[in-house]
Amino acid sequence: MERYEGLIVWQRGMELVEEVHRLSRLGGLARDWGLRNQLSRSSVSVPSNIAEGYERGGRKEFARGLTYAKGSCGEVRTQLLIAKRVGHLPMAEADVVIAKAGQLSAMLARLRAAVRRQKDDPDVK
Repeated sequence: MERYEGLIVWQRGMELVEEVHRLSRLGGLARDWGLRNQLSRSSVSVPSNIAEGYERGGRKEFARGLTYAKGSCGEVRTQLLIAKRVGHLPMAEADVVIAKAGQLSAMLARLRAAVRRQKDDPDVK
């Protein structure tokens, strides 16, 4: 694979960003600048870290980027749970995106494990 855009986890990360931005315009979350901003930044970090790790070119760097992306998924889930608990988001809307972030986190964990098992290609600089 030559481009990170072809990775399913990156594509799902981009979808997560879209979902989070859609939710950010709803209810009390639209008026809570601090939580909305943090949620937006966390969601953007998911595909960004995947891309950064991939572009660094090495197996270890890619695995590290996947680790950071997985951490950002946890942040997104936590921030959505907070928004739900304080009444900023409808429960059903938040639960769908929380579940998607959880699924993406599991995908990232599996890909990270597979990348860690690979050998570096000595011909790739």
